[in-house]
Amino acid sequence: MIVWDVDPEIFRIGPIAIRYYSLGFVLAFILGEKYVYSITKVKYNWTEKQMSSYLAYLIGGTFIGARLGHVLFYQPEYYLSNPLEIIQVWKGGLASHGGYVGVLIAVWLYIRKYKNITYLQSMDIVAAPCLFAGSLIRLGNLMNSEIVGHKTDVAWAFIFKRVDLIPRHPSQIYEFLGYFTISVILWQLYKRFGDTWKSGRILGFAMWLSFLFRMFVESFKENQVMFENDMTLNMGQLLSIPFIIVGLVMAFDIGGKLKSRS
Repeated sequence: MIVWDVDPEIFRIGPIAIRYYSLGFVLAFILGEKYVYSITKVKYNWTEKQMSSYLAYLIGGTFIGARLGHVLFYQPEYYLSNPLEIIQVWKGGLASHGGYVGVLIAVWLYIRKYKNITYLQSMDIVAAPCLFAGSLIRLGNLMNSEIVGHKTDVAWAFIFKRVDLIPRHPSQIYEFLGYFTISVILWQLYKRFGDTWKSGRILGFAMWLSFLFRMFVESFKENQVMFENDMTLNMGQLLSIPFIIVGLVMAFDIGGKLKSRS
């Protein structure tokens, strides 16, 4: 059993605090940019200016989507009554499902401007970095002692002293390991089949694998808001279902196979 009482702040300079959670986002975007540019500059002749613009779209899409996802799916009544707090992201409240949708929309908007690459080609490239980013963000949640798991008596249980003294599943570590593993799988899939598979298939595997895993790992986590206690499936699981279905269809080209049989 591990007693967890880590300070979420790395250091502070006056009113400005540098937190592990923020560092995770920064590392994710820096490493993701290097990965994406290493591919696009060779295959699609992207310039550094194009990559910088693409990164700006991704950052905007991630944060706007994640924030609106939390507002709309988890606490709509509160934020509709306190609309000014919607922009106060430093107070917490980012939903990964919303962030995923934000990235999908941001890439679509970007591709409308730079048309030397298709939408699905771009999403296939960015799939692995997205899951890698998700893994780093879950480590940030661990440092913040948030999104904790159910109580348990397993040997590797964590006691999050900033929350309570109950031994709990370290669900953040489960998600970190899951998303990191999926990001490696997607990287290998693109490396081996990126030039031969139908565009969008790797994106399909990303959606199918990551949200299927999300459905599973939610069973170890405490609900984020009270109304989920009366639900058979919590909000994270319900929101994962459409992604799983769409991902399954794209990964295995189910639509194309059905069409060819008709």
